[in-house]
Amino acid sequence: MRRLVSHDPGFAAAFAAVVADRRESDADVTQVVAAIIADVRARGDAALAELTERFDRHKLADEAAWRIAPEACREAYDALEPGLRDALNLAAARIRAYHLDQLPAGRDHTDTAGVRLGARWLPVDAAGIYVPGGRAAYPSSLLMNAIPAKVAGVARLVAVTPTPGGTVNPLVLAAAYIAGVDEIWRLGGAQAIAALAYGTARIAPVDVITGPGNAYVAEAKRQVFGVVGIDMVAGPSEILVIADADNDPHWIAADLLSQAEHDPAAQAILITDDAAFADAVAAAVELELASLATEPAARASWDAHGIIITVAHLDEAPALANALAAEHVELAVADPDAVFAQIRHAGSVFLGRHSPEAIGDYVAGPNHVLPTGRRARFASGLSVPDFMKRTSFIAMSPKALAAIGPAAVALAKAEGLPAHARSVAVRL
Repeated sequence: MRRLVSHDPGFAAAFAAVVADRRESDADVTQVVAAIIADVRARGDAALAELTERFDRHKLADEAAWRIAPEACREAYDALEPGLRDALNLAAARIRAYHLDQLPAGRDHTDTAGVRLGARWLPVDAAGIYVPGGRAAYPSSLLMNAIPAKVAGVARLVAVTPTPGGTVNPLVLAAAYIAGVDEIWRLGGAQAIAALAYGTARIAPVDVITGPGNAYVAEAKRQVFGVVGIDMVAGPSEILVIADADNDPHWIAADLLSQAEHDPAAQAILITDDAAFADAVAAAVELELASLATEPAARASWDAHGIIITVAHLDEAPALANALAAEHVELAVADPDAVFAQIRHAGSVFLGRHSPEAIGDYVAGPNHVLPTGRRARFASGLSVPDFMKRTSFIAMSPKALAAIGPAAVALAKAEGLPAHARSVAVRL
């Protein structure tokens, strides 16, 4: 873990290096993924079977080995401990309610020139969602990806999830039942993304692919973008906590580790205006790490990428936060709204001392699939419109064409496109 102080002479250069640190896939990953995608495109199901046996130790011997039946999802849901089933249902209900408000409205109006203009929103025909199943399996991720797709009206929703050693996570199956997933294939890695994008004899292709994964999954989504739409190219998880000294250091330590435990490449950053509080949080992190079952990943993340920045005054924090453009930003301060007003770039912001980032991962409602790697400067979290497309429309009456057509003719001639000009002119 590094300690930076904003008024130290070398701070600007050190902070610039933090901002520039991508922590993402390298050239080797790019080449491996390209080879896997090419193999799946060339050999289809045979390539999927070989790669799944090699990487997941799961033999795709029959239909049950390839695909999880809907009945298995219902059985997993019914078998859940009641408290856990209630928790999944609560999460799903809150996620659905939040995303229903994101449904875009169409537009249809006639302007002052008599031209009818508008736009119509429709869902994509099919969407694919990737559900991790390696280091950890996340039913919450399935809900966050599947529910917006269903709210959008997607008719065919396909999930892919690796099942290492043939083991299926019952929570993932239960979440698939709640969300209404139509197909679940026991596939993971770059090969699963290739199958969704290009299709095979068994698996029909989709139009959009979303969902988090490791570096190989992220790189595969990058490489198939354009053939299909994707939510984003996601890198390792990030959390930035802006906190004053009036917080319990153990709360803040727990918040930092909530993202560090995801992956050794994850990053947790604290900005505070109190050096003694910074020391207390650093000590609390060590205590918290000792009790975590995920301590190996969390410690690797904290040791390699954890940072505590001490500033002279918290007024400095928003500018630093905007430069970092972090996936998650917690504002554990006395007046979080005042600080929030100055935050321009963040995937999701958590306001106040009782709003830990982890609540957003499960039951708050907003989507937890968020931009990483400073992409919050130009990208947003997953939403309903990511599973839809907008088609504009135009209707011209003779009077409307007479009003604006001559300008179109003039512009077409100026651009040296006489057929464009004539297409309009013959109607005038």
